[in-house]
Amino acid sequence: MITKLYLQNWKSFGEATLYIDPITIVIGANASGKSNLMDAFQFLHRLALGKQIQFAANGDNEIAALRGGSDWMVRKNMDSCLLELTVVNNDDEFRYTIELTYSPAHTVELRSEKLEKVIRAKNKELAPTVESLFFYQKDDSPSMATYFFSDKPEPRRIDLNPNVSVLSQTDSLVLLSEIKEGCQAVLTHLRSIVILDPIPANMRTYSKLSSVLLSDASNIAGVLAGMADPEKEALENDITQYAGALPTQELRKIWAEKVGVFQTDAMLFCREQWAENQQIDIDARGMSDGTLRLIAIVLAILTAPEHSLLIIEDIDNGLHPSKAKHLVKTLKDLGAKRNIDILCTTHNPALLDAFDLEMLPFIAYVHRDLSTGIGGIKQLDQLDNLISLMSQGSIGGILTRGLFEKSLNDTRHE
Repeated sequence: MITKLYLQNWKSFGEATLYIDPITIVIGANASGKSNLMDAFQFLHRLALGKQIQFAANGDNEIAALRGGSDWMVRKNMDSCLLELTVVNNDDEFRYTIELTYSPAHTVELRSEKLEKVIRAKNKELAPTVESLFFYQKDDSPSMATYFFSDKPEPRRIDLNPNVSVLSQTDSLVLLSEIKEGCQAVLTHLRSIVILDPIPANMRTYSKLSSVLLSDASNIAGVLAGMADPEKEALENDITQYAGALPTQELRKIWAEKVGVFQTDAMLFCREQWAENQQIDIDARGMSDGTLRLIAIVLAILTAPEHSLLIIEDIDNGLHPSKAKHLVKTLKDLGAKRNIDILCTTHNPALLDAFDLEMLPFIAYVHRDLSTGIGGIKQLDQLDNLISLMSQGSIGGILTRGLFEKSLNDTRHE
């Protein structure tokens, strides 16, 4: 699992660390840097898939550019940024670090990249040891001279393509088993990141049969209808159980059907229960935004690869505050059932209040220094005056009144 992301001069951030748990909630004011944080995961995901560095930042004919593209990846007045990811795979821990530099030609280039294995002693009082698996540092060479370490006195040099990440190129290399396993562990977790931003307007039309849910969930009907029974029926039952309680009226069934002469398209349907014996079948064109978004979230959790990280921005968008507890229960139940970590952003005080106090360590507050604009991340349980803050109301109430931001800025300028 991905357990930690460290950022240095990435976009608006100075130095910041985000810890990933089974459920991680990211909060913060508008323009605090929440989306910049999500972009870091998106960028690393694209690099792991083998996208060229420029296209991973600026987009191509298949993917959209990151917010601001390469021009805004490195914090202003800085010449480089760094992303460091920690991955735990079975009993092994790996640390993957990539450093990027912004050139006068408005492009981002790879300055350095490395993968290390962190070996922790059985005695927890002893510091862990770090074993280098590979290392690249930009020099005057036109190729990417990368050094892979082994038990030999000198590391093995392999010249690689400088336009893509070293990590993504290790698929095709013959390497020592320990190095290969480390590379594959990090690649697998990065490639299995699922970034979901459901757009209800795109979900209301017909979609082609498909096997992978798109980030905007526009092909939700195609994914469901493309499955074979009994998997399709079981999945529709789960979706009905978790998403069917959202609307005012009960949804007795949520399903998808193949449509058209060639049966290659699909439409999403639901059955509403009103009076005791009054049921109405409608298609996605008549469903509410909140219902469609929750269906997409449930389907994403149920179909994402096991041990993956599911990222959802504004998870409660379109959700009535009275349904916040239902959403929290859905995330907890399905995330644990599928062994999937869920990282989401929210502005909704009702959603925060739906979590109990045990969730405090898993809520990360993204903030900006009011005098410098430099961004940071603070886990709520690490706030120096947390007890004083919590005495002033609920988490949602404190967020609404801007007390978290005020507390952090008061602390920085004492």
